[in-house]
Formats: sequence, structure tokens, C-alpha cells
Amino acid sequence: MKYIFVTGGVISSLGKGLTAASLGTLLENRGLKVTLQKFDPYLNVDPGTMSPFQHGEVYVLDDGAETDLDLGHYERFTGATMTRQNNVTSGQIYAHVLEQERRGDFLGGTVQVIPHITDEIRRRIQLASEHTDLCIVEVGGTVGDIESQPFLETVRQIRLEMGREHVACVHVTYVPYIRTAGELKTKPTQHSVMALRTIGIQPDLLICRSERPMPPEVKRKISLFCNVPPENVIAAEDADSVYEIPLRFHQEGLDQRLVDQMNIWSRDADLSPWQRLQERMKAPGPEVIIAIIGKYVDLQESYKSLNEALFHGGLAAGCHVRLQFLEAEDLEKSPDPAALLAGMHGVLVPGGFGRRGVEGKIRGISCARTQGIPFLGICLGLQLATIEFARNVCGMQGANSTEFDPETPHPVVDFLPGQREQDRKGATMRLGSYECEIEEGSLARRIYRAGVIHERHRHRYEVINSRIGSLLERGFRVTGIHRGPLAEGSDPLPDGRQGLVEIIEIPDHPFFVACQFHPEYKSRPLSPHPLFAEFVRAAMQRARTSGHPAPGKEET
Repeated sequence: MKYIFVTGGVISSLGKGLTAASLGTLLENRGLKVTLQKFDPYLNVDPGTMSPFQHGEVYVLDDGAETDLDLGHYERFTGATMTRQNNVTSGQIYAHVLEQERRGDFLGGTVQVIPHITDEIRRRIQLASEHTDLCIVEVGGTVGDIESQPFLETVRQIRLEMGREHVACVHVTYVPYIRTAGELKTKPTQHSVMALRTIGIQPDLLICRSERPMPPEVKRKISLFCNVPPENVIAAEDADSVYEIPLRFHQEGLDQRLVDQMNIWSRDADLSPWQRLQERMKAPGPEVIIAIIGKYVDLQESYKSLNEALFHGGLAAGCHVRLQFLEAEDLEKSPDPAALLAGMHGVLVPGGFGRRGVEGKIRGISCARTQGIPFLGICLGLQLATIEFARNVCGMQGANSTEFDPETPHPVVDFLPGQREQDRKGATMRLGSYECEIEEGSLARRIYRAGVIHERHRHRYEVINSRIGSLLERGFRVTGIHRGPLAEGSDPLPDGRQGLVEIIEIPDHPFFVACQFHPEYKSRPLSPHPLFAEFVRAAMQRARTSGHPAPGKEET
């Protein structure tokens, strides 16, 4: 077994996750079976209860694990399917060790960070790396953080026991450009490496992030002061797209340096699919504008997988997607929400929790439905599309979800019968991959080209079958359902189908589809998700026929 540990210094958000994912791309394309693992030093058990403003997107895996957004990078850049073993937090480690202590597993002994915490970290690494050739482990945070020290100590121990031939340390650091001095400064990198060496880890390669090209003399200086060969100082200048990074690293010789050091016999990397991807990205094409109506728009990392999936959809459709982020509360307060959507070629309402901004999202959905703007609703977007139709088409005044109005006269969205809200919030939702049966003759069936699909979920509330009969009479269609133990006890749909509502459509609309699941988690740059590809195609058709100019400042 070979291990590559990726650490970071100076500042956060340097791109450790993208570095690890790009290494996975390069080594996987050399014929190795690769997996990746993320260490998060915070004491939360997982990010499921954390605000997107705190942590960015929560990425959900097939097995229902709520994880760091970097696992999205891992799955988008490699063919590996992540599991809950691939994301480890300090909270998980300490909770497990303390549970062992209470059970009496350490009876008579003093429980300490070394060896008990570090041994548990090592056990988690071994679990994640089973049945693979290479495990790439990203250590979250920055060197010097007190929370990261047990993880870095574990790296030091593994490196000492296995040696440089089996364990490589890649350190991501920052080389800032000081405008007034007119030069790149290496001192932050020097201090970062010094802090890492104080812990007992000498990095083998440095990934030096910078805004400007890095001259050879800067590389030589970093090499001298950081005790790293000049050829192992890898320049990582800002890229126009994250999907350029594997190709840039390959041009810098990063993968060759690693396989040489670690004595890995492999073929040369075949990056032709990524090269063709670059050609498609740079090819001329029409532009479509997609409005994302959300409540976390000030931090676009909150919608990371969604943004990427729309970009992938543009690649599949042969166009360039421009995202316009609209704050839901602005639509709620606006005297004319249609004016805010003027010129948009598509409207998307993503998932979310809490009451804030809900009415603004409903007003945006109403505009999309009545004005024929292609619409895609995801998770909460499906629930709000159901509420909007109930209110404005079926006359069910006050229709709502009990999440937002427990006293609503028409609770079209609620807990399933026999369920109630949990006192515990963590990991109590419908999480992970569930099967969905798609109705023949539906738009969803044409999009997926399959009768049964599997998609990832993250929600607590469901559309209640017994409450939507009048919606179905007015043209609202349920075209995807989940049959399973969760659906037992729920009322059947008017046509007799027993199951949970997964996909809804409005047939007499250019494109109006909403899903209870999160398709963005399964979209890949080399295999865009069909639902996003078709949504973007519908938006592109509107752009061709409507002649709407692009409004406002380009967001993405």
C-alpha cells in the first residue's frame, strides 16, 4: 500500500482538496486503483448540522454520509465512489475512543492522544485504503492549527515506519505577489514548511499557489530554504477552470515525481479525455443565463456541486452557462418579482432548510410556471413547486409545508404518517441513495432513458399523497416514485401507486421538472447528469427564441 498525504499552510482555501483530487486523476489514469480520504479537524461528528455559511456545501454519499464538499471533488475527478469511511472528523475519532473507554476497553490505562487517538486515526486510514493500490489523504486546516496536530502526528508516525518509498508528503502553500514591491514573496512558504518540519514532517513536494507565474529563481529559492529539490517545487498559478489543474500538474511533472519516489511501476497517464474536455470548454457557443434562487447566495461554495453540475450540463448542451444568483428574500420583498427574472433563460430552486426566503422562492417558481421559463426544482424546490401549484392553480389558500406553518389548512408537505420530528438533528433525515421508478411516457423517462434510477437524498419532509389529488386533476403529474419501507403507511396516489413522490412535472410547459433528490451529487465533467443537460438545453432553446438580453453583471 502506498499513501500520499496532502497538507496545507499559510491560509485556508488554497485548494488542498483540488490538489488531492487532481493527484487522484493523474494516478488513476496511470492504471492505479485510487481512493481518497479527508480529515476534518473540527469536533462536529459531521457537517450535517452546520450552516453553509460556516462550512459550505454538505456533500452526500450513496451510503447516506454527510461529508465535506471536498469529497465532491474526489468523485468528480476520479472513478472512485466514496463512503463514510472516506471522511473522518475529530468528532468521530474522539467519540469512538471515549465510547471504548466507557466500555472498559482501556480498563486500567490512561487514555491519551498518543497512542489512543493516533491509533484510531491510523485504523480509519487502513479501513479506507482496503482493496486499493494508493490512498490519498487530505489533512484539513492549516499546519499550526491545534486541532490538526493529532492527524499530523499520525502522518509522522506512518512516514517513519513505512519510509519515503511508500509514503509521500505533499504540502500546499502560498506564494503571494506584493504589488507595491512588484515581486513574489517566499517567506510565508518558508515559515509554513518550518512549522511542518517542527512537527517532524519533511515535505517531499511543494504545491505553490500564486496569482502570477513563478520564475525559476523563485523556485530555486524555495527549494534552498525548504530543503526540497527544485524539480519538486510545483507552480500552481490560478487557473480559469478547476478542470485544468490535472493537466497543469502533469505538465509540471508532478505525477512522474511521485511514481519515481514511491517506486510505482505504471503506464504513462492517458489524459486525452481531459484534453478533449478542455477543448469543449474553450469552444465557442451560445450563452444561457440560469437564475439560482437561494438563501445562501453570498457564499457560492454553498452550492458547489450544483454550480458544477450546471457547468457540466452546458458542456453536454454545447453552450456556456452563466449563473445569476438571486437572493430569495429580494423576490419576497419585490413589488415585481417578474422584473428580477427578466432575461433569464432558466430558473432553478435548490434545496435548503428553514423558513427564511421561502415565499420569495415560491414567487420565483410562479413566474417560471406562468411565463414558460424552463424550471428545475431540487429537494425543497420540489416541495415549493407543489405548494405554489396548490395555492395558485388549485385555489388551496394557505397551502404550505408544516416545516414553515404547522397550522396550515392544507399541509401538502409534512412528515410521513407515523413519523415525527426528531429531538436529535444530526443524520436523522432521509439520506443517501434510494431507488426511483419513472413513469413511462414522461419527460423524466425520456431524460433518463431508464425506468429505474438511483439518486441521493437529504431531506426530512415529504409530499403527502392524500393531499394532492386536486393538483393531479389540474395537470400536475407525479412521474417518479420511491417504493420501499419508508412508503409503508402512506396513502396511495389517486391512481393507486404506493410510494413517495420523487419527481413531478407540468406537461404543458416547455420544461417544468422538480425532484426530491439531489442529482447534482452524481454529475461528472466527463459524464454530465442527464437532468442538468436537458434543463440547460431547454434554457438554450428559450435563449434562441426569446431574444432576451443578458441582465446585470456576470456572476460566474
